[in-house]
Amino acid sequence: MRKLALSDEVLLSVSQPARYIGGEINMVVKDPSKVDVRFAMCFPDVYDIGMSHLGIQILYDMFNRREDTYCERVYSPWTDLDKIMREEQIPLFALESQDPVKDFDFLGITLQYEMSYTNILQVLDLSQIPLHAADRTWEHPIVIGGGPCSYNPEPIAEFFDMFYIGEGEVVYAQLIETYKESKKRGDSREQFLKAAAQIKGIYVPSLYDVEYNEDGTLKSFKPNCPEAPETVEKVLVMDFANEVYPEKPLVPFIKVTQDRVVLEIMRGCIRGCRFCQAGQIYKPLREKNVEYLKELAYKMLKSTGHEEISLSSLSSSDYTDIEEMVTYLVDEFHGKGVNVSLPSLRIDAFSLDVMSKVQDVKKSSLTFAPEGGTQRMRDVINKGLTEEDILNGAAEAFRGGWNRVKLYFMLGQPTETVEDCEGIALLSEKITEVFFDEVPKEKRQGKVQVVASTSFFVPKPFTPFQWAQMCTKEEFLEKARIVNRKMKEMKNHKCLKYNWHEADVTVLEGVLARGDRKVAAVIEDAYKNGALYDSWSESFKNDVWMQAFENCGVDIDFYTTRERSLDELFPWDFIDVGVTKEFLKREWNNAMNAKVTPNCRMQCSGCGAKNFGGGVCFEN
Repeated sequence: MRKLALSDEVLLSVSQPARYIGGEINMVVKDPSKVDVRFAMCFPDVYDIGMSHLGIQILYDMFNRREDTYCERVYSPWTDLDKIMREEQIPLFALESQDPVKDFDFLGITLQYEMSYTNILQVLDLSQIPLHAADRTWEHPIVIGGGPCSYNPEPIAEFFDMFYIGEGEVVYAQLIETYKESKKRGDSREQFLKAAAQIKGIYVPSLYDVEYNEDGTLKSFKPNCPEAPETVEKVLVMDFANEVYPEKPLVPFIKVTQDRVVLEIMRGCIRGCRFCQAGQIYKPLREKNVEYLKELAYKMLKSTGHEEISLSSLSSSDYTDIEEMVTYLVDEFHGKGVNVSLPSLRIDAFSLDVMSKVQDVKKSSLTFAPEGGTQRMRDVINKGLTEEDILNGAAEAFRGGWNRVKLYFMLGQPTETVEDCEGIALLSEKITEVFFDEVPKEKRQGKVQVVASTSFFVPKPFTPFQWAQMCTKEEFLEKARIVNRKMKEMKNHKCLKYNWHEADVTVLEGVLARGDRKVAAVIEDAYKNGALYDSWSESFKNDVWMQAFENCGVDIDFYTTRERSLDELFPWDFIDVGVTKEFLKREWNNAMNAKVTPNCRMQCSGCGAKNFGGGVCFEN
């Protein structure tokens, strides 16, 4: 019987104690004394969110296939337990063994969104690991970050020993071997970091120096030792078709955000949406073998008992064998109570055939992302969708029996006008009209509902919009008011619902997304004054953050609303993601002229990803 890190008394006093006890279905159990390397894999948010993250499931499976490594999990304790752990000096622990994280060799933290940065400091603090990498010794784990936010690691660079730039399946084995050899030789921590920096894809911040110009922009970013490369290259899984995938994913005891089997069908995207970071950093598109996917689907449903399977990718309808895959799932599991969900479908490619196959199992709302309310705006962002595509897709959906549609838009993108904002309401109204035109009264199952949601635009590194000025909080909210007013003027306004995002969170995200090393002090100050769970609206403390910017003398507008020249050196320019800066500049100019760039299957745009030697670039 495992001894739990928390007493019964503590567990009974916090909400959802099952978050902290481990023991889930398919959890890996090893004897920690019989492995060479202990790896604590952390998602810096509450268990319910972290357990839904596919990346950790993949890495957990990959590490634990190694006999010399034991990978365990750790999540951010919720605020009630956080308080108790501080008061009673209980160190943060891993779920599997319940051992303190500070006793592990590595603490790997996934960086999925900028608003989790204060939670990273919470994890380090509760683990009794010094917040600053410079203060750590061999007594502490090597703290490594990976995931989308590691493509601009600079705002959190001083809290990490290293970052992994790219996909986790590629060089972790090499890193672990380097660590074992380093330990065997009796190397110092610094010697190990220098050895790790020579592995492709590994960035060690302490081995680089930064200089600034008088205006605060970056003057230079250079290695301070021969072991560190000038450029850190992203690593990618190029033989993706049959890449090993977890057959027995972990199954939580409590309800989590995504309670289902998640099957990754491809990585990357052929669409060049100019606001989308994932579309650029995961280039080129690579697909999984359809026969392997069928085999995996069966094994995963059997090993978990889940009643839903979701096909995961950035744009599922671009997967070559999508129809074959969906047909197989419906035929194989029809009548067995298994629901098939297809997120990330493009409205233009969402064929009636595929739709009708899925709808037999379970009807839920359909989600589409036009992103822009007018055709001009969709051309600026290179969405590759016409209004005709959208309305035809909606008509197919309504004829197929759906009556609830969710639409996602983004406000505040470059060149946006009042007309573009109002276009969101007008397009939503047109979709309700399609329902009334297409579905006879006697066939309507309840009334139509169109829910339009707008997020606010944040320019991200490695996108054509990385040069864009961001709106202020007031400008964002005024844009939302324009949409809201227009929605209420619509004839079918009772069928329409409109939601929008918090603007102050967006402004902060903008600073953290394009920040440099000067921003670290702000994050630390905010954390020490109570900022935590910033992505949760009920926990977000904007006043604490504003005070932190003031305390540290850091100007928000410098990172958000400032106009950037095309030749400015960015904090992330030392990273090579395969997509060239010249291509991104070209796309920025195309955006300013509302010029559409064809998708990768229609025509190669010479973005640079061809150098990886595979994927969609070599399909034909």
